[in-house]
Amino acid sequence: MEQDTSTRRTILTMLKTSGPLHVSEMAKRLGVTEMAVRRHLQTLERDALIESTLVRQPMGRPLHVYRLTERADDLFPKNYHVLALDLLLELSDDEGEERIDRLFEKRRDKLASKYAAAMKAKPLEEKVAALAEIQNANGYMVEWQRGEAGEYVLEEYNCPISQVARQFNQACRCERELFERLLEAEVEQKECMAKGGGKCVYVIQQPVEGEEGK
Repeated sequence: MEQDTSTRRTILTMLKTSGPLHVSEMAKRLGVTEMAVRRHLQTLERDALIESTLVRQPMGRPLHVYRLTERADDLFPKNYHVLALDLLLELSDDEGEERIDRLFEKRRDKLASKYAAAMKAKPLEEKVAALAEIQNANGYMVEWQRGEAGEYVLEEYNCPISQVARQFNQACRCERELFERLLEAEVEQKECMAKGGGKCVYVIQQPVEGEEGK
């Protein structure tokens, strides 16, 4: 089983570095039979990591040529955070922290508009559940529960923008403000991965009467 996984990983790397290939080319490079390659390709196709197209040849039968899907591309290392940090640091040096504040606030406002419909006319508990679904879809690995005092606790076990958030605390502030806006509730952050915590923890409570809408 471990050897099969290693072979499939080698096939993915081969397609990444060499581009589209047909079965006989892969078999020759791997030193295995074409039947063995096809078995691995079936698994990779099932997992939506590769796709094939039929290519006609000047002579002989058409060949299936295999290439990576967009989903497979996510398996390879990415350094997007390095580029993002470099750009933000340049912007901060050129235009100051206020410009960074406005940038994160614009992102907060855009996300608030995007997700407002999912929260409309729902009680708080359903809003918390909807927010958890949104965050999970964005890669935050969220769990939530209702506490004994009627509050809600939302925990994020992954932060896709953690490298940025460690450098720019505006990201965490604007996330909490986004939650407050979407939930129309009081949100307090009790733990933060960007500040050394093991997870991000938010405590959510109904707004104090008379303060709702502030």
